[in-house]
Amino acid sequence: MKKEKVILVNENDEQIGLMEKIEAHEKALLHRAFSVFVFNDKGETMVQQRALHKYHSPGLWTNTCCSHQREGETNVQAGKRRLMEEMGFQTDLEDVLSFIYKAPFDNGLTEHEYDHVMVGHYNGDPDINPDEVADWKWMSLEDIKREMQTTPEKYTAWFKIIFDKFYAHISQTVKK
Repeated sequence: MKKEKVILVNENDEQIGLMEKIEAHEKALLHRAFSVFVFNDKGETMVQQRALHKYHSPGLWTNTCCSHQREGETNVQAGKRRLMEEMGFQTDLEDVLSFIYKAPFDNGLTEHEYDHVMVGHYNGDPDINPDEVADWKWMSLEDIKREMQTTPEKYTAWFKIIFDKFYAHISQTVKK
């Protein structure tokens, strides 16, 4: 099986190299990533529970999907690819904002990512890939925010960071 590589970037999101994903996470090197939020007509977002065998954050709830761009892929192309791989559907995506975050995990790995946040709209049910996703549900932004305050341990680090920093921006995107 081919080992997945991530795109190493500087703080301006300019590519400076490629590295195997696990090595980049072991060394906490800044690399390009994305987080997709899919909303329905009710303004709810589709959240997923990560598969229980994931090497970090297993069983935690997070945004619709997330991953890393491949060399030569645009952010939107990568988001659409991964949305199909994890959730089994396609929709148009809009690249709405980006930020850098660093989150160490108990297993010694660290996410240090230049994260591009994309949004899309969809009203159907996903066809989840059980290798990637344990469960899914639609939730209002208000319910997610409330749960994150009462039971933050149920959510991934990056999802909490996005919500904390960009809740107002994301909620405005939904109301467009």
